[in-house]
Amino acid sequence: MQRVRFFARVAGLAVVVLVGVGACALDPQTEGAGVTTPAPVGLTEEASGASAPPTPEQTATSPSAQPSRTATPKPSRSPTATAAPKRTPKASRPAGCPQGEHQRAVESYLSRLGGFGTLTVDGTQSAADCTAIKKFQIRYGISPASGRAGPTTYDVAKRLADTEVSRCRAGSRLTFCVDLTRQTVWAMRGGRVVLGPTVTRTGMSGYATPAGTYSVGGRNPREWSNPYEVWLPYWQQFNGGIGFHETTTYLHNGAIGSHGCVNLLHRDAVRLWELGSIGTRVVVIGRRPGT
Repeated sequence: MQRVRFFARVAGLAVVVLVGVGACALDPQTEGAGVTTPAPVGLTEEASGASAPPTPEQTATSPSAQPSRTATPKPSRSPTATAAPKRTPKASRPAGCPQGEHQRAVESYLSRLGGFGTLTVDGTQSAADCTAIKKFQIRYGISPASGRAGPTTYDVAKRLADTEVSRCRAGSRLTFCVDLTRQTVWAMRGGRVVLGPTVTRTGMSGYATPAGTYSVGGRNPREWSNPYEVWLPYWQQFNGGIGFHETTTYLHNGAIGSHGCVNLLHRDAVRLWELGSIGTRVVVIGRRPGT
């Protein structure tokens, strides 16, 4: 009897175990419906391209999975073994500010002129030199204002630095002075410079601006030129059809010139207009080269 009871208990226990297994693994309508079984770590990485190695927990749950090649990290070299020393740019050659063929001469001329910043006259471009040269180029309408000491910058700086304001016999009254040789203009009153020197472009070959002493005879903020059909801003006439006015072309194009007039940059034409009046004395000296 005891033997029969023993077998009955064993048979009942087996039924319970089988029913439990079927409920968890085979019934698609149970609580875990829709959840897919995770793929082995090695297979997942190979398909996705991930390169991170499996964590210890993942490896433990998939002992039979073969790790992919990408799953095993390659030993990295020490940063000190591969890192190349960083190069620091020289302070004398700031990025975006090229050195021109007239570097030293321009540094010297701008130092003599003053007002453009501190320059080191050594023939080597520096951040301070670049800033000063750009400032100079912007002031005198030189394009491009890149800070490069090229031929135009050199020519303008030399002409301005070599201008001798004392050569204009201005006296005590306001006088507009024109140096045809150096192609510069300035204004004086009582022996003191009140404008410039600044740059100009006068009459080209065949239309040379004549030297002499004159006075302003007519003024117009916007004069129409009948023979050349062009507006002449800030016009101040001093010798027949010749006068001061704002340039209508790039002033530093030395291949051309005016028909006798004294061309000025906008800011200088405006300032000369503000200073001048009918009767203002005009002194023109020298001769433009090539005319």
